[in-house]
Amino acid sequence: MTGWTVPPEAAGERLDRHVAARLDIPRNQVQHWIEDGLVQLNGRAAKPSAALAAGDRVECAPPEPKEERVLPEAGELNILYEDSALVVIDKPAGLTVHPGAGRSTGTLAHRLLDRYPEMAGVGGPGRPGIVHRLDQGTSGVLVVARTAGAYARLARAFAAREVTKRYLGIAYGAPSPATGTIEAPIGRHPQRRVEMTVRPGGRPSKTGYRTVAAQAGISLLEMDLATGRTHQIRVHLKHLGHPLVGDPVYGEARWKGLPRPVQAQLRDFPRPALHAWRLAFKHPSTGEPLSFEAPVPEDFGELWQAVTGEAALPTA
Repeated sequence: MTGWTVPPEAAGERLDRHVAARLDIPRNQVQHWIEDGLVQLNGRAAKPSAALAAGDRVECAPPEPKEERVLPEAGELNILYEDSALVVIDKPAGLTVHPGAGRSTGTLAHRLLDRYPEMAGVGGPGRPGIVHRLDQGTSGVLVVARTAGAYARLARAFAAREVTKRYLGIAYGAPSPATGTIEAPIGRHPQRRVEMTVRPGGRPSKTGYRTVAAQAGISLLEMDLATGRTHQIRVHLKHLGHPLVGDPVYGEARWKGLPRPVQAQLRDFPRPALHAWRLAFKHPSTGEPLSFEAPVPEDFGELWQAVTGEAALPTA
């Protein structure tokens, strides 16, 4: 059982949408949970469309995940590179990487098995070939292994921080200084267990950032992950006072303080504005340096234009 108190900025949201965003799972799955009585609002059953008020108590008891073998499923893959050892994917926002609580089908792992059946025996249970992951709402570069040897060597490279990971994000406000490093330990939130937070005793975490452009109340940031903690960029930017636009967990209702004509675009941006832009590592078989870049998604440019009036996103 997990539960939380609805914050003021979530007042008026639908119950199903709020829970889905909070737990980073598909909304239709949450609707099934509500219908099965696994989600309660203020201690009672409620409809998926129930409007929330600040201070409401939401409690959720997800069903125990089933130990099921991942089966191949057809689906689009945007492949940036492939060879006999690995595949590099440009993951779209909204696609879950592997099965987990609330998601047993329709993941990237299912699509990978359809195209690369040899991945079935690579990596951990339910995560064929998956060396690292991106949140469901994050788009961008992801590398997966096709062989057990490539998986082991890539996993060691990630653990040893030998992989360069650069992200782009659109955040509220303008960081000062414009370039800097956030070093703050991250751990599980003591009350809201589905969240991470900066806290004493957390795991050492380091994020470098550079402001590419800042205007009209938002900034385009380039970030370099020196460590790889859960939700690291999202937590660190909140800690810095400049949360990502569209972040349903670590974001804030900062759109309310910006001009009315742009409030709707910021309020309704459907995901954390975060993109895994570049990934660089040594090939697990040859040692050759490899570097990949996922094109900036269209929704970034559309958001920037809607808020700033500029026709194109600044060049990072």
